[in-house]
Amino acid sequence: MSNISLIRFLKNNDRKRRTLAIWYLTAFYRAQMLMIPSKKLQKNWGESGKESPETDLTVNYRYAYVVARDVSRIADHTPWESKCLVRALTARYLLHRKGIKTTLYLGVGKDENGKMIAHSWLRCGELFVTGGDGSNYATVAKFCM
Repeated sequence: MSNISLIRFLKNNDRKRRTLAIWYLTAFYRAQMLMIPSKKLQKNWGESGKESPETDLTVNYRYAYVVARDVSRIADHTPWESKCLVRALTARYLLHRKGIKTTLYLGVGKDENGKMIAHSWLRCGELFVTGGDGSNYATVAKFCM
């Protein structure tokens, strides 16, 4: 990023803090996944086997929608791989910071070639924040925070 585009970004972005937080968090969670075994990581993902409430306040849905949009938009442009789990953990952190309950789901399914694939998604009340609704995947773990 050139100095001019960085200045434009900082001048014209009214959500600078959240943008920078998402950028940092996606890098942080991606680095964790590369360096730490997943069993150890899961200890920080919330209460295993539990789910958050199935409904939430309208104000929480509004914030979760904004977070979902921003995480998706920013994660699409990171120089590192920011796939479903990185996105879900990033959104979960931002929502948790505001006291909003979420459930992180881990699932498995098959792609069009029959190959096993993993996927994760995040739910806040009735809203699926990242990763879709997981309907094409068998849930193998869930974490409430």
